[in-house]
Amino acid sequence: MGVLHVGNNKNISIKSYKGIYTAFFDDQLLEHIADVCDEKCFFIIDSNVAKLFAQNLKAMLDSPNVLLVEATETNKSIENILPIYQTLIDGNIRRDHTLVAIGGGIIQDITCFIASTLLRGLKWRFIPTTLLSQADSCIGSKSSINFGKTKNILGTFNPPNEIFICGKFLDSLETKDILSGIGEMIKVHAIDSARSFDDISGDYDKLVVDRAILTEYIHRSLAIKKRYIEEDEFDRNVRNIFNYGHSFGHAIEAATNFGVPHGIAVTIGMDMANRIAAMRGVLPEAHYKRMHPMLQKNFNTYKATPIPLEPFLAALMKDKKNTLSKLGLIFPTGETASIQRHEVALDQEFKEQCTVFLNEVAL
Repeated sequence: MGVLHVGNNKNISIKSYKGIYTAFFDDQLLEHIADVCDEKCFFIIDSNVAKLFAQNLKAMLDSPNVLLVEATETNKSIENILPIYQTLIDGNIRRDHTLVAIGGGIIQDITCFIASTLLRGLKWRFIPTTLLSQADSCIGSKSSINFGKTKNILGTFNPPNEIFICGKFLDSLETKDILSGIGEMIKVHAIDSARSFDDISGDYDKLVVDRAILTEYIHRSLAIKKRYIEEDEFDRNVRNIFNYGHSFGHAIEAATNFGVPHGIAVTIGMDMANRIAAMRGVLPEAHYKRMHPMLQKNFNTYKATPIPLEPFLAALMKDKKNTLSKLGLIFPTGETASIQRHEVALDQEFKEQCTVFLNEVAL
């Protein structure tokens, strides 16, 4: 088990319906971050990032065209982004302006959605500051906005024009945020192959202490995801499997009132998908046992968080991947544990399987 070495040129270019966009890796970005912007930029910045990196971001924060947004799930809703539209309109934004998002996935979703819809489309750039956004969400074009109590029910496909990834932002993150990002990295590697999952499993303990190894796996995660999104950018076919862990994970977030960070909820969701797949005879139990120790290690600090069954099931029923009559769930399948979509009835057997897992996870 070794780390994938990516060489000197770490930049990744992705083909999209709008053309090619590139994720640039630059660990010195904070020293020259103003260079990626000009007078035609409007900035949407995570308010906490603005505090932590005030000196580096001084040029942006001094701009009259800056909006600071608290990165909460509540603010990632259609109701709460309407004032941002109003501020941009009052600032005389025009179609030749560029939105620049600086923050994690919530800031990305807000900026991407606005860039997709305001003035029928604006250019936008993304400077991801969380591990989850650097290793997963920054590529793929998606925006996801909440409406009322339903998570990610509104959205668009609109890739940024450029992405700038700087590992120094990760120095400010709490351990739970690192583990949240690792959860999404685990998902991507499980999708790639059982061997890729075992590789990241073997290096798991190094990820939280060795920045060079973490950077290698960020690059590897994006390289794996790139293959799928270039084949199925609009999530109609093979890209569906990137929802592995997410139907259960989103329901866990909702049932705990977002008390479990997204990537950790996805980690629990992957373990739940594996356990239920094994109970249903879809996955050999040996694969569940192979994957469980690392998944549990990643969500271990949240095992005591209660996940009430009825709110969990109610949220699961609202998942946008469902059909009118069945749940659309992603399970590892067969002897190779390949990740595949399955349609499952929300019947008594499935409810009992969910109950078994939720009882086990709390032990």
